[in-house]
Amino acid sequence: MDNCISCFIPVVSEAQAQWMAGQFVCTDEVKHVCLISTEPISIDGCEILLVSEFNSTETLRAIVSKADTPFVLMVNKPTTVILGQHALSRMVQIANDTQAPLLYTDYRSEDAAGNASAHPTIDYQRGSLRDDFDFGPLWFIRHEALDSYLQQEQHTYHFAGLYALRLYLSNQGLQHVNEMLYTEKETDFRRSGEKQFDYLLGKHRDAQIEMEQACTRHLKQIGGWLPERTNEVNFEGTFPCEASVIIPVRNRAKTVGDAIKSVLSQQTTFAFNVIVIDNHSDDGTSDIIEALKQEDKRVVHLIPQRNDLGIGGCWNEGVDSAHCGRFAVQLDSDDVYSSPATLQTIVDAFYQQKCAMLVGSYTLTDSEMNPIPPGLIDHKEWTSENGHNNALRINGLGAPRAFFTPVFRAIHMPNTSYGEDYMMGLRISREYKLGRIFESLYLCRRWSGNSDSSLNIQQINKNNTYKDWIRTVELEARVNMNK
Repeated sequence: MDNCISCFIPVVSEAQAQWMAGQFVCTDEVKHVCLISTEPISIDGCEILLVSEFNSTETLRAIVSKADTPFVLMVNKPTTVILGQHALSRMVQIANDTQAPLLYTDYRSEDAAGNASAHPTIDYQRGSLRDDFDFGPLWFIRHEALDSYLQQEQHTYHFAGLYALRLYLSNQGLQHVNEMLYTEKETDFRRSGEKQFDYLLGKHRDAQIEMEQACTRHLKQIGGWLPERTNEVNFEGTFPCEASVIIPVRNRAKTVGDAIKSVLSQQTTFAFNVIVIDNHSDDGTSDIIEALKQEDKRVVHLIPQRNDLGIGGCWNEGVDSAHCGRFAVQLDSDDVYSSPATLQTIVDAFYQQKCAMLVGSYTLTDSEMNPIPPGLIDHKEWTSENGHNNALRINGLGAPRAFFTPVFRAIHMPNTSYGEDYMMGLRISREYKLGRIFESLYLCRRWSGNSDSSLNIQQINKNNTYKDWIRTVELEARVNMNK
C-alpha cells in the first residue's frame, strides 16, 4: 500500500533531521515527511511544522491538519531511529489486520559504541495509566482515530497532549507488535536508578499537574473515578505499644545497624518498638540485629519459618506478630529517619488526620547521607480530594508509609518484593482517607546495593507489567463499585 503514511519527526539537529528525512522519504509507503521544530529549519523535500511544545494538543491539531494519508507515523520524542527491513509495510499490514487505532513495537537500542541490544516493550493493560509507559519512540496511528480524538477534545494541554491521546485511544485497544521493527540510537546512558526521579525536576511539576487532569478525565469517562474519601478510622483497641517500626531485611550488614539505631533514637511520648524481619540473612546481618536486641529490648528480631517470603511477606510477618503496635511504620534497611522526631510526627498525624494509612516525604542522599538531586521527594501533586485517583497514574505513593494495624491485617501485602506497598496504598485509598506529611521524615540512601539502582530492560518490564496489573485490578474494582 504505497503513499499511505505521513511521517512527523521532531528535530534534534540539522544533521539528524536530514538523515531521518532521507530514510523515510525513500520508502514506498511514505507520502510525505514533516519535521517538527521549535526553530526555523530548511531540509529539502520536507515540510516544517514550527511548534512551541511537541507534546501539546495544538501540535496534534497541526499534525492532523497536515496529514492526508490513512496512517500517521509519529516519532514521539526527539531522537534518531533506524528502520528495520520492510518495517513500514509490516506496520501497515498489522494495522489493516487488527484495525487498531495505535501500534507500537519492540525495537533495538544502540549504545554509544554502536552495539545494539533488544529493547522489548510490554502489552498495554487497562490499568496502564502511568504517563511513563514505554511505547518506544515510534507511534503508528490511524488517521481517523487521531481525528476522532481531536474532534472531542475540549482541553488544550501544553505537556499532556500525547498522554491524553493515548488514554483516549486505549479505550479502543492498543496493539503491541512483538517484533523489533527499528533501532533507536540511545543518548541517555544513565542507570535505571538515576532516571527514576526525572519527573520531579524543573518544569516537569507543571507537566505532572496536566497529566493528573488528563487521567482524572479519563477515569471519569470509563467509570473508575471515585469522589473524595472521607471515611475516618476509630483507633480504639488494645496493642502492646503505640507504634512499631517494621524493617524487612536480607543481607544488609552494611546498613541495617544504622537503620535500627535511627529508630531507637526516636523521642516520643508513647511506647514503641522496632520489629526487624530477618529473611534468613547469611552475611552477618543477623548478628548485628541480635547484638542490638541485647542492648535494647525494644528490638524484636523475627526470623520467619518460611523460606519463600518477599518484602511484602516479611511485612505480613511483622504486622501479624503479637509484638506489633497500633501503627505499623515503614523504614527500609538501607535508610534512616531524618530526625528523632519522625515517629512522633507520624503518630500525631494519624490522630490529626484520622486516616487508615499515612505517607510522608523523604530526602534522597548518597551512601554517606549527603543530599543528592532532586533532594526532597514530597509528591505534592497528591491532594486529599483527588490523590486516591491520581495514585492510579503515578508509579508510587511516596515514603515513609505507615498503617493503622487492623486495616493492614484485614488486607495484607502481596508476597512480592516489588509493588507490594503500592498495592496496599491503592487498596486502602479505595475506601479510606490517606494522610500526608510533606516534610522530610527520612533519608533514602542511594548506593550500588539498592535493588533498583541498575535494572536491565527485562527486569524493568517485569516490574512495570506487575504494577500495571495491580492498577488494572484496582481499576476494575473501582469501576464495579461505581456500578
